Amino acid sequence: MTISYNWLKEYIKIDIEPEKVAQILTSIGLEVESFEKHQTIKGGLEGIVIGEVLTCEKHPDADKLSKTTVNVGLAEPLHVVCGAPNVAQGQKVAVATVGTKLYFGEQEIVIKKAKIRGELSEGMICAEDELGLGTSHAGIMVLDSSAVVGTPAKDYFKIEDDYIFEIGLTPNRIDAASHFGVARDLAAYLNLENPTKAIKPSVELFKIDNNKLSIPVEVINPELCPRYSGITISNIKIGPSPEWLQKRLKSIGLNPINNVVDVTNFVLHEIGQPLHAFDADAITGNKVIVKTLSEGTPFVTLDGNERKLYAEDLMICNSEQGMCIAGVFGGLKSGVSDTTTKIFLESACFNPVSIRKTARRYGLRTYASFRFERGTDPNITIWALKRAAMLIKEVAGGEI
Repeated sequence: MTISYNWLKEYIKIDIEPEKVAQILTSIGLEVESFEKHQTIKGGLEGIVIGEVLTCEKHPDADKLSKTTVNVGLAEPLHVVCGAPNVAQGQKVAVATVGTKLYFGEQEIVIKKAKIRGELSEGMICAEDELGLGTSHAGIMVLDSSAVVGTPAKDYFKIEDDYIFEIGLTPNRIDAASHFGVARDLAAYLNLENPTKAIKPSVELFKIDNNKLSIPVEVINPELCPRYSGITISNIKIGPSPEWLQKRLKSIGLNPINNVVDVTNFVLHEIGQPLHAFDADAITGNKVIVKTLSEGTPFVTLDGNERKLYAEDLMICNSEQGMCIAGVFGGLKSGVSDTTTKIFLESACFNPVSIRKTARRYGLRTYASFRFERGTDPNITIWALKRAAMLIKEVAGGEI
């Protein structure tokens, strides 16, 4: 299980060296198997500063190059030869100074003082892909005019160093399979000397906007699903997640997908409760039914593979067909897509033995099944729904 130190500190106010935290966690039964520094941008933008282009003129011996002088807060401006077509006097830019390392995949480039077509160049004005902040290489990255010359790019772009703990979680400690769970254990240890507690985010401001989208739920197999909770959200806009959310997921090795799916993954790793978002328009018959299906029923999962179901597999269905292998893997046809405008959000508690057997039958081990097969807390399904709904409304709009 992967835990981010910066993320952990959202729930417990501590100022302890990460190495010491790793020792404490191991001592209380959450063995830290590995521990490493993590940077959201490779190299952490070290050596890159905010500059202002003072002069810009055509290179005398190259039509596609420009000679510039750039103020980076030193006693004298730097001379920089730049090949970008959009460089111009007065721009605020990011400048890689001599000695800076830039990364292009696995390739590393060190900026050196050099002469380019006979003209001195003492740095490099960077494009966003050269900084690792995007993919564009159409020209240099032009910053807001309010950017302060001499500011380290690391501070300007709010690049934070993090530390990542890999915890070897034993089967009996599923209560610690989340950032809040780890924070709670850490607080219990620290409370022996000083009053310390883990603070769970508040959902007191949660409210229902209207009752226009009602999707009834029927649980046919309650022995396999002792609790099933759901909520609907309409008029959402699917798109990329904000930077803070992407940063949290990337820190633990997850690739952001879209704002709605990212929120479900965030809440899972925050509190330990798996969630699943269905496109409400894909719920045929406007009803969710939790039941098993006939042996051999074909079902196409999110990875595009058709699987033949076993009679013991619990499924989340609409009035005509299965939409999701409960607690294990979603279906291809009912998931959130770029055209989704309304969702049904699921937060449930499933029989751990059933989930474990289903996951093993298909050779699937997902973040959700890892938690469900060890036994999740039925008392947090509603809290997790409220938390996710509020976050979705924040990052994707919509009405609850």
